[in-house]
Amino acid sequence: MSPNDTLAAVPDHVPPHLVVDWDYHDLPGAEVDTHLAWKRLHDGPSVVWTPRHGGHWIATRAEAIKQVQIEHETFSHREFSLPRGMKPVPLVPLDLDPPEHGDYRRILNLAFSPKVIAQMRDEVRTLAVSLVDQLAPRGRCEFVGEFARQFPVTVFLRMIDLPLDDRERFLGWAETVVHVGSADEKAQAFRDAAQYLSRHIAERRANPRDDLISRVVTSQVKGQLIGERELLGMVLLLFFGGLDTVASMMGFIARFLATHPGHRQQLLANPALIPAATDEFIRRFGLSNTVRLIQHDREFHGAPLKQGDLIMVPIALASMDERRWPNAMTIDFRRDTSGHDTFGNGPHRCPGANLARIEIQIFLEEWLKRMPDFEIPPGQHAVTVSGAVNGVERLPLCWAA
Repeated sequence: MSPNDTLAAVPDHVPPHLVVDWDYHDLPGAEVDTHLAWKRLHDGPSVVWTPRHGGHWIATRAEAIKQVQIEHETFSHREFSLPRGMKPVPLVPLDLDPPEHGDYRRILNLAFSPKVIAQMRDEVRTLAVSLVDQLAPRGRCEFVGEFARQFPVTVFLRMIDLPLDDRERFLGWAETVVHVGSADEKAQAFRDAAQYLSRHIAERRANPRDDLISRVVTSQVKGQLIGERELLGMVLLLFFGGLDTVASMMGFIARFLATHPGHRQQLLANPALIPAATDEFIRRFGLSNTVRLIQHDREFHGAPLKQGDLIMVPIALASMDERRWPNAMTIDFRRDTSGHDTFGNGPHRCPGANLARIEIQIFLEEWLKRMPDFEIPPGQHAVTVSGAVNGVERLPLCWAA
């Protein structure tokens, strides 16, 4: 039983054949392969209900997941995570629905525009080269702690101009919120992060700099500076959104390449495949397991949804759905990945998608140049986890130094 577990009585409107005992924090086999653990839901209906974590629906197929992402009139972002009520303020604009969402989203669109991200490419590459060069002579590493969590987090902390010395504290808060914390621990991690960031927001109000927090602090919505509550929500969203997801994706990619030398040789023989490979990896290894608040009663893929219910959208289940992707479980660098769901669909599509792609591409380019042949050491294994974000907890690697 996971630390967040709360069993709920099955409501009268939920048919018995749709009930499954499914704890997304504690899936059998998730420590070996979290994606295969999730895929077992494809053996059942397109929408199921679990009594875990207070009770919620789960969309299990790509068609249903995309509908939930797009149809905000029915599936509201006002509740986006489990358990309910753990955030001190709404995470703006993530927790807002259109049209209110759009005024705040435009600020992030400008901050993460392709032009802005392209200007960061050289700095991102310099950091990647530095980290890889430190590891290469050693012949081994624990990839998650020594690279995956260091590289994208350092890039992000430079964007928001927060002290790199606080990195481990930031990662601890993120780990509590997305993976291991109880409801009380998650709420406390949010409060601690909010208190920490409030000090930096006040400092940027008084002395704006050339960084992402300052751009948010000095932005206007409808001709006025953003209110304190909304401002804290925006910075919290940037903070937690930038600390875990890319690191998790890099962990899954490195584990795959360590155990699939044929795919690794494809990229070594033809580095021009790396951009396409990046999108295929992103397509295959879906990360987020978020929820939506149901706004009104609706029959949905055979499930009688009621106003006030929550429905989870596990992106990995869209990524692995053979109804949407032929040979969905196979990594194919020449696959047309356009329209995948990993970054979301509709108005809430991830604003950091451009940055994530560049970071992953540069990681692949610079790592493969220096460590073209790497593997998981004999007798050791990767450890994966499920939670608000699917991730790799531990990944030992070795190569010829």
